[in-house]
Amino acid sequence: MFIPLMPTPTLIATRKSPLALKQTEMVRACLAEKLPDEQFENLELSTKVDERLNWSLEQRGGIGLFTKELEDALLSGRAELAIHSAKDMPTVSAAGLATAGFLPRARVNDVLVHRSDCASPQTIASSSPRRRAQVGLLFPAAEWTTIRGNVGTRLRKIADGECDASLLAAAGLDRLEITAHAGLNFVELSVAQVVPAPGQAAIAVQCRVEELPKYQDLFCAHTKLAVSFEKAFLRRLGSGCQIPVGAYYNDGLFSIYHPEVGHKDFEITLNSLDQIEPELDVIMKELKLP
Repeated sequence: MFIPLMPTPTLIATRKSPLALKQTEMVRACLAEKLPDEQFENLELSTKVDERLNWSLEQRGGIGLFTKELEDALLSGRAELAIHSAKDMPTVSAAGLATAGFLPRARVNDVLVHRSDCASPQTIASSSPRRRAQVGLLFPAAEWTTIRGNVGTRLRKIADGECDASLLAAAGLDRLEITAHAGLNFVELSVAQVVPAPGQAAIAVQCRVEELPKYQDLFCAHTKLAVSFEKAFLRRLGSGCQIPVGAYYNDGLFSIYHPEVGHKDFEITLNSLDQIEPELDVIMKELKLP
């Protein structure tokens, strides 16, 4: 009796955190719809930063810390795709790798999570200079500290009193279906209050350059345009996520935060990737930033 061979599954490199696995599940659902004849399986990896919870992300620099081991899996051929939070990715792809695309973007806002008995937090935990700079304008008397761990762990630490409050991404809370936690209040901060990190709330799919033609048309063109614009702005500044810079493009409005110029908005109708560099020429000239 003839037994048909099962196709070899395509391996997708992902971190092991609940949020990373949820994001990979979302990508796999998209791929199952677009490529129904193929099978996809996870290659779950730990990064050094996942294993070393005593590391200071601010001191070590955040960009690349959450992506290197996944990129190594691509370059070595152990995986064909890798899933990242777009905000964690460097502004320039590693040699031989490319961003295939992005899922449709989720809520970009930051959320202030504070203990219910502490509406005006005195200690706020965040390792993000961008969040510290902007939320510091809202709570100028607050002292800053850090907590590490996945979303659930950080919520527990806030409730247990390790700090009065912390900042979490709305997209991560939504994907994990977390809307409440005992003893905590969730306050969404508007983009006007806190401009998100370039690429925040976007899930990026990475591949080797030679595989790009297979995947590049499967994902959200609108998100690709917006994130490419935001990352290009960050690249112009020569900075990563450890510089307090926010950038967000949506529906003709480009909002930025930079410590030297504060919050600024630019009205831009962006229709193609070819427009990005000329538009940035104009913005950089107006901002007069190095």
